[in-house]
Amino acid sequence: MNNAEIQIQFPRPGEWQEFTLTAIYQDKGGYRPPARYTPADIPAEQAPAMQAVVASLVGMGEDWQAVQVWARLGKDVLTLAEDGAYTMIDAVSLTVEAVHAETKGRRIFTVSDYPAFIITDPAAVAFFKFFTTASNR
Repeated sequence: MNNAEIQIQFPRPGEWQEFTLTAIYQDKGGYRPPARYTPADIPAEQAPAMQAVVASLVGMGEDWQAVQVWARLGKDVLTLAEDGAYTMIDAVSLTVEAVHAETKGRRIFTVSDYPAFIITDPAAVAFFKFFTTASNR
């Protein structure tokens, strides 16, 4: 079971350079107070992984713009070997609350709506672990 989550809020939908990232996770003493980060707080080596998250959000199209994202670490099937065995890898899955550009209606999108919301890039997994591990704080 994973007791960690990253929440990303975009105060101006579609303006990806402005956001607040909140890391919520459990350390040895229990849940710690959430740690909040702005774009200026993201270490340079973690910036490409944040860009991968934004790239998956841009794929939603112009009608829907993300206002909040929940990222969770889990497992994803990478391949099915010839012998029928699956290889499981770590992956970051996104759940996205978006607002419609015209109607201003809101909707939740998941990996069922956008398979690109499953990010298997090792840099994205490292990004998640960087912000949700007590040793990094």
